[in-house]
This record gives sequence, C-alpha cells and structure tokens, in this order.
Amino acid sequence: MSSLAQPAAANLVQSVDWLAIAPPTLAALVALAVLVADLFLAEHRKALLGWVAVAGLAASALLLLPLLDGDRATFCLAGDADVCSYSADRFTLVVQFLVLGGALLTALLSVTALKDADRRLPEGEYWFLLLSSAAGAALLPAARDLATLIVALEVASLPAFALVGIRHGDRKSSEAALKFFLSSVTATAVSLMGVSFVYACTGTLYLTQVADRIQHVDGQFHTLAQTGVVLTLVGFAFKTAAVPFHFWVPDTYVGAPLPIAAYLSVVGKAVGFTGLILVTVVAFPSYADVWGPALAVLAALTMTVGNVGALRQRATRAYSAVRLLAWSSVGQAGYLLVPIAAAGYSDDPRRTIGSTLAYALMYAAVNLGAFAVAALVGRTHSANRLADYRGLSATNPLAALLMAFFLLCLAGLPPGVIGLFAKVTVFSAAVDAGLGWLAVVMAVNVVIALYYYLQWAALLFRAPEGDPVRHRLPAPVTAAVTLTGALGIALSGAPQLVLRLAGTTLF
Repeated sequence: MSSLAQPAAANLVQSVDWLAIAPPTLAALVALAVLVADLFLAEHRKALLGWVAVAGLAASALLLLPLLDGDRATFCLAGDADVCSYSADRFTLVVQFLVLGGALLTALLSVTALKDADRRLPEGEYWFLLLSSAAGAALLPAARDLATLIVALEVASLPAFALVGIRHGDRKSSEAALKFFLSSVTATAVSLMGVSFVYACTGTLYLTQVADRIQHVDGQFHTLAQTGVVLTLVGFAFKTAAVPFHFWVPDTYVGAPLPIAAYLSVVGKAVGFTGLILVTVVAFPSYADVWGPALAVLAALTMTVGNVGALRQRATRAYSAVRLLAWSSVGQAGYLLVPIAAAGYSDDPRRTIGSTLAYALMYAAVNLGAFAVAALVGRTHSANRLADYRGLSATNPLAALLMAFFLLCLAGLPPGVIGLFAKVTVFSAAVDAGLGWLAVVMAVNVVIALYYYLQWAALLFRAPEGDPVRHRLPAPVTAAVTLTGALGIALSGAPQLVLRLAGTTLF
C-alpha cells in the first residue's frame, strides 16, 4: 500500500511561493485575529475591530503590487509547471484587485453602518465573516483545479449567508438569508454533481488536464461528460444571478445590511463570473459549441429581465432604491455574460475575456459609488426610497453630482466615459464573434436602462418636497464616496488604462 502512495506523494512539489498566496492568506489571518480579539476587547473598544479589518484589506490589496513582475504558480505537479492548483497570473491579479478593493470599500461603509444600526450587530462576528468571505473570493481567481475552485467558492459564499441574516429579529433579513442560502446550496449541489461527472470521465481535477482529456472522451462516457459540463455551467449560472436563476437577488439585497448588498453586487458577482470563465475558457474549451450558445441566450434573457424589472421599480417613487439597484445589477450581469459567450465563437477566447474584465472593473467602481451615496441617504431615510433622493442637490451638492455621475456611467453616457467605453468593448466582442443578434438585444437594453437611470439622476436635482434634510458626512462614508468618485472620474479621463489592463489579462 505504501509503495503505491509514495509515487503519488512524490509528484507534489512541497515548496510554496508565500508571496503568491499572500493576499488571500493575509485576509484570512486578519479574520482570525479579529475574531480572537473580539473575545477580549471591552464593548466600547470594539469599534477598533473595524479599522483593523480596513487596514488588513488595504494591506492585502497592496501585496498584489510585488506580484506584477511576472506569473507565479504554486502547489504544482512535479515535472509539469503548467499543472498547478494556484496561479498568480495577470488574470488572477486583476480579479483579486477588484475583490479586495470592493471588500475594502464595503468595510469603510460598514464602519459607519455598524455604529448607526438600530439593532446592535455583533461586530467581531461581522468583521470575521466579511474578511473570511473576501479571502475566499480572492482565492478563487487563482484556482486552477476544480477542487480548489469549489472550496474557494464556498469559502466566499458561506460567510455571506450569515452576513445577509446578521440582523437578529429582522424578518426581512431572515427571509433574505434563507432565499440566498437555498439558492446557493442548490447551485453548489448542481456544480458538485457536474464536477464529479467530469472527474469520472477525465480522472483529473486540474483545469488544463481536464481540457486536454475531455475532448478525447468517447463512447458511453461522452454523454456523461456533456452532462457534467452542463451541470457545472448551471451551478455557476446560479452564482452569477443569470436569468432564470436570479429570483433571490432583489429580496436579498433589500433584506441585507446595505454594505453587504453592495458587497454582493460587486464581489459576489466577481466570484461567479470568475468561476464561469475558468470552467468555460480554461477547462471546457472543446465544448464551446455547447456553452457558447447557451451563455448567449442567458446573456440576452438576463439583461432584458433585469432592465425590465428595474423599469418597473421606477414606476413609483415609493419603491426602494436598493431594490432598483438590485434589478440593475441583474441587467449588468447580462452585459458581463456577453464576452464570455463570445469567447465560445472566438479563435482566441482568452483575449475576448478581457472585455468582461474591463466591464467588471468599471461596474465595480461606479456601482460601489452608487451604494455609498445610498448609504449616505439611508442615514436620514431608513426606508431608502427613490423619493428620498429628490432634491439631494440642495442638501448635499457633491453627493448629488457624484450619484448622477455614477448613474450616467452605468447608463454608458458622457461624462461617464468609462461606462461608454466598457459597453463599446462588450458590444464589439459580440459583433466580432458573429453574434449580431445579441448585439442588437444589448443595444435595445441599453436604451431601456437609459430611461430609469436618467429618471433617477433627474430626481436628484428637482426641488425637494418639504424641508430639506441635511445629510451628515461620516469620515468612512466620505472616504468611500470620494474614492469611488475619484476612480470613476480618473478612468473616464483615461479609459485606455483599464482597457489595456484588462486586454492583457492572459491566463
């Protein structure tokens, strides 16, 4: 027995590139430190935990800089450097920057939200869960085998369930957590079944080896392989909130604490789309004729249902602004799916994926900015209805201008140039792949989205009803609004920066 085990063990290189795995590792270590410190800190000092979490996420993001000098890999099979479990290539670094930056801005919003919460939230548990989820989300883009991919996905998702339902005694929060939990568990079960089928056909979990072996599967195993590919894709479609797997999104965003809704809209989506990219472009390129058309149809359905749903929220100002942002995020997910679908028709699919990354970077910055302004309005209007934004320019001109800018970026209109460029790159990816019908669907949806984005932007500058309510500007919320605004404006002035960065993201 031991003679059989020794060769298998010898295939694994024991050396670890600690710098390569430093960003997610540091986030996980800070999570543990915060949880332990919570046991010993007095109640009036627990606010310090939030600032420790902010510092930890900032340090994790800074650790990405030394990795820009070249690709790194670790946990590799001996004799084959291409077969690794963890890879810190350019694709990984871009997604990790998005994830850790999004988690950092979420932490800034959370510092104020925890202090102002009507019900006292457990701060130690809150920060532990947020950091743990961020660590899993940062690990996922580096995963190059199916086991690591699934584990990272669940490490990112499981703490998020608890964060959504962390407001004890709140019916909406509990309902949102339950819907999120049930949908995500279903997605995981479907993905695991698909992965097990793929492993049964190929005998490996490494993505590059799966890609090599699955195209040679024939006979009775061919049907099993096809089923495995489809089930794996369906599982990740749940995670991306693609239609018809989007039903949990509106209620979850409304029921969750607002910073967590912002986190799910950006980091949660990044996790789903990254996993989808890895399993399609890296693991299943030979099945592009299956997942390419399927994702194209999902993209069309998702952007249409999301934008029509958001349009219905605009019909009355009594609707929650967060619910509108939730439906908007579903529509934006449809745009993000377009380049992945186009990769199935492209001769160089990995280059096409750059359009998804460019759009994801733009969307992360401006959507987090919109949620930051929503957090500001929510301090004086707990319901956070669309009507509460009327006349925001009279009480806080800078917040109103930035919110209008964020909405114009999401709509793809100047001066939100980065939003326009990102949409153009996605549109070009569809046209270059020969998906003219999908480009037409996208153009129609952009027009639909213009209507509700511009309606909301116009509301900011109308005369306020009654006495205007002044909005206090806590330092953490101010920092979040300022950072996202500065990033959006800078990228609108030089959109080629994000396009060049995303366009060179090769695996």
